[in-house]
Amino acid sequence: MIKIINENNIQKNEELLYKEWIPVGKFVKGLVLFVFLLFISIGIIITAFIPKELTFFGIILGVFSLFILLLYWNYRGLKITLTKNQLDVEYGIFNHKKIPLNKITRCDITKANFRIYWGVGIRLGTDGSWAYNTDFGEAVKLTFQDGRPFVFSTRNPQEICNLINKLSN
Repeated sequence: MIKIINENNIQKNEELLYKEWIPVGKFVKGLVLFVFLLFISIGIIITAFIPKELTFFGIILGVFSLFILLLYWNYRGLKITLTKNQLDVEYGIFNHKKIPLNKITRCDITKANFRIYWGVGIRLGTDGSWAYNTDFGEAVKLTFQDGRPFVFSTRNPQEICNLINKLSN
């Protein structure tokens, strides 16, 4: 079954066949919140109770915690869009993969394992593949005519692979 969705922001009003937003996992959200609250708390304690000579250190911790929030906001999720000619995978402001479907030779369903990627985010795997993963769950692995394989997180790997295999042939 192919989901047909129309959206105006696709290049040249090309028909959008699939769209998905995958937020980061609960563990990452909890870890970011914990680190943010820890640095803010220490910064407030330092600026309120420690002599004025160390106030600068508290301000630095506050700025660092805001930086952590900005990083989280930028990498809070993965956006996947698929048209009849191209797959777009966006992870943050600067990380956009635009893959022409005719360059894909194979699409497989895989898991984004910690053993391979050693974390979440934009990762180079021990198997030589690039990954945009938001958690250690379901993922799609694309193999190309040349270059590194590319893995990205998704909640519907079978549907994406079916569409890519159908459109790339």
